[in-house]
Amino acid sequence: MMDWTDNHYRTLARLISKHAWLYTEMVVAETIVHQKDNLDKFLAFPAEQHPIVLQIGGSNLDNLAKATELANAYSYDEINLNCGCPSGKVAGHGCFGARLMFDPEFVGDAMSAIAANCNVPVSVKCRIGVDDRDSYEELCEFVDKVVSKSPTRHFIIHARKALLNGLSPAENRKVPPLKYEYYFALLRDFPDVQFTLNGGITTIDQVNASIRQGAHRVMVGRAAYNNPWNMLGHVDSEVYGMPTRNSSRRQILESYQVYGDSIMGQYGPSRPNVRQLVKPLLNLFHSEPGNGLWKRKADSTLRHCKTLQSFLEETLEAIPDSVLDAPIGKDPCSEEAHFADMDSLLPPRYTSLTNSSHESSVLVTAST
Repeated sequence: MMDWTDNHYRTLARLISKHAWLYTEMVVAETIVHQKDNLDKFLAFPAEQHPIVLQIGGSNLDNLAKATELANAYSYDEINLNCGCPSGKVAGHGCFGARLMFDPEFVGDAMSAIAANCNVPVSVKCRIGVDDRDSYEELCEFVDKVVSKSPTRHFIIHARKALLNGLSPAENRKVPPLKYEYYFALLRDFPDVQFTLNGGITTIDQVNASIRQGAHRVMVGRAAYNNPWNMLGHVDSEVYGMPTRNSSRRQILESYQVYGDSIMGQYGPSRPNVRQLVKPLLNLFHSEPGNGLWKRKADSTLRHCKTLQSFLEETLEAIPDSVLDAPIGKDPCSEEAHFADMDSLLPPRYTSLTNSSHESSVLVTAST
């Protein structure tokens, strides 16, 4: 979610949901290391955003260690290494992102270095495979090696493989088939590890269906950006069993406007512009009456307005009060996720016989 889950979006997300865990956009380790005098630009966040996870990318052990040490001062709740991004800008330069899955030994060393330089849990986000290395056994070997070499006990599993040649990043989110059975087999074969399910989950009903099926946690990416009100608005009540934080989109916009105009006055010449602050709002009225007119007004208003307050005053007349003041309701796009009989789909059981020092392991596969 580079260029998407920035501070502005995360502020909006936290206004909608108090309890959802938020992830930063991926920050390259070298960026952190070489920007020591301007770290706040890349790492600072309001305290209200907790719980929050920093996702870093990189393939140099020294830089990953240094970046983690610098980031540790910002009190993130977890540090995550990206081993799943299929973008050519990532996978093809410096050999990180999804390409790291080709080298589980290195990822284990990297996670050990990251963990040694922070005082919070560490995790890995990965695919179920890359190119032709996409068997369940190879996925298990990746997890087993990382676990045996580091304190990593949390993996976020995007249940598609990545194809590094021939597909764009957008196509890599849609074309390779979802194999949820790989995820659920990991739950069976690594009972001491936490796994988060990612990929293809677009509604809160699908989140709950995944959890009922046994998923430890569920990560939602673009659906939470493309439809934040209907996706995040249900999280606190339906997942955590807690009251929702704000009762209407009008209330959320009032709070977000205070945030936006305050930081514009705080940072001087380097302050964010109105367009950057408006970007996370553009999907707040997804599929609602007035949404199309509001976006057209937004496009013209952004050419001249200087504050978030003036932008909202000029554009929100396009949205009916009945929409602005409506409480969160049933997502009209909701549908139950369909999980087939997983017992019949799970790949053969994978077992790992690891010695007590966790320095080496013997891998054994056996059919159930």
